[in-house]
Amino acid sequence: MIDVEIVSSEQVEIDEAEMDEMWSFVHDKSQQYWLWWAIDHNTGVPLAYCFGTREHKNLDELQRLLAPFKINIVYSDDNYAYKNRIKDSAVITGKRNTQKIERKHLSLRTWCARLVRKGIRFSKLHLMHRIVVGLVINYWFFGRPLPIHLI
Repeated sequence: MIDVEIVSSEQVEIDEAEMDEMWSFVHDKSQQYWLWWAIDHNTGVPLAYCFGTREHKNLDELQRLLAPFKINIVYSDDNYAYKNRIKDSAVITGKRNTQKIERKHLSLRTWCARLVRKGIRFSKLHLMHRIVVGLVINYWFFGRPLPIHLI
């Protein structure tokens, strides 16, 4: 028998968000894999994330996940995809307003050895990479405990 936890949700409007992408790899460095994600600019809480290549279709997927938040202002780096693909929000580029998400990159690389750029720990499968990084995000940022069989 499987224990099922009921999760309640509420729709929240976020006025400002930070978006960025973070490089990693699967199996070897020729197979680049990117974490595209967004956080609430005021609280630093992750809003949504997706994995893929650096192609801009992955930014489209992230936007689809963020649609319920009705974000008005997006802070990002100078990747031209943000200005070209985000039409519903004002896009402000530069490092001044993306310090929280850049700090979260450092935290993720510290907590998850698979994201370290020069290391011997890496994922061999894209699915396993998504699972491990997703577990780290859920555990560290949302305080959700890991299922007992994963400890």
